[in-house]
Amino acid sequence: MPLHDPAHAFVPYPDAPVPHAPTGPLAGLSFGVKDLFDVAGYPTSGGNPLLLAMSGLKTRTAPTVQRLLDAGARIAGKTVTDELAFSMNGQNAHFGSPINGAAPDRIAGGSSSGSAAAVSNRLCDFALGTDTGGSVRAPASHCGLVGLRPTHGRVSLEGALDLSPSFDTCGWFTHDVATFARVADVLLGADATTLAKPRLLWPTDLWALAVTEAEPSLREAAARVQAVFGGAAECEVVLESFDAMYWHFRHIQGREAWMVDGPFIERHAPPLGPGVAERFAWSKGVTDEQVSAAWAFRRRFTERLRERLGADGVMVLPTMPDIAPLRSSPESALEDYRNRAIRLLCVSGLSGFPQISLPLAGRAGAPLGLSLLGPPGSDRSLVALAERMAAG
Repeated sequence: MPLHDPAHAFVPYPDAPVPHAPTGPLAGLSFGVKDLFDVAGYPTSGGNPLLLAMSGLKTRTAPTVQRLLDAGARIAGKTVTDELAFSMNGQNAHFGSPINGAAPDRIAGGSSSGSAAAVSNRLCDFALGTDTGGSVRAPASHCGLVGLRPTHGRVSLEGALDLSPSFDTCGWFTHDVATFARVADVLLGADATTLAKPRLLWPTDLWALAVTEAEPSLREAAARVQAVFGGAAECEVVLESFDAMYWHFRHIQGREAWMVDGPFIERHAPPLGPGVAERFAWSKGVTDEQVSAAWAFRRRFTERLRERLGADGVMVLPTMPDIAPLRSSPESALEDYRNRAIRLLCVSGLSGFPQISLPLAGRAGAPLGLSLLGPPGSDRSLVALAERMAAG
């Protein structure tokens, strides 16, 4: 890890040699690795001290990390994650709270908080994160970064700790679109079908989740997107209600999170930080009936969104309802904000479709992301659209 880490972005592990190729498409770039991924010579903590104590030094590097090393990138260190990746606040009760480089008085967002902090404070060129319920998109929006939640399963999570496997994805952060595209070429490759001429869509129901104060900047950013790609046609995305989407998402996530981490929690009773402890306790109580109903809903919603997008549709939507909350906000306010945000973020999560967040908006001196969400498998095309935006 860097000797000087003012952002508290990196876990302070002793340095271990991690070889990387001397040349390649990512030569000259350094990257952070969220401490859910195994890296040979390092432990993997998952943001929890007991898991760290039980980890031991790993002997194999996760394949996605290895692809980046083989492409010439150099590891800068392993980054702090929210505990067991089950939070979006970026505040770890055991390892501290990484600093948002774009708005130091506000949370970085989690659970990929350290990765977003490392990039936003320019301690590395890019950083790997994971996104289950929003843990790349939320920090990207909060910290003024480019961040992608890929199509579910497109980027390997082998050698990484799970949270909710049917939602877990591997994404990354950069400051600029050009660097993001270099990493995309390595991790994504080419799409099977490209979005040569996207058909923009404006989900009116999702836009209603943006707070009033954020709307002017978000709409101005959306106008810039439409100036490049044409006007967006209005549509509605929500199935049944926001509450239905929220609870079905949470029931699946909660059941899977308990299946993954419940045995560890029940056997060892580790002290869990605020918010995380309550979420796991709630997850333990999710019923089979709730899970069955949630999966049926998820299938219907995915088909509905697939029909809306077709082969060429791209939705333009706010990444988050507002800018990042203040670091001084009480836990209750952070939980309220998280629950509001999930209603917006769960569209990509439930469907498994890709969503890229771009740092195009903001207010009160803090950044706010605008997102493009496309059909499954359109990941590299979404990055290409961002490249066209960056080119003006």
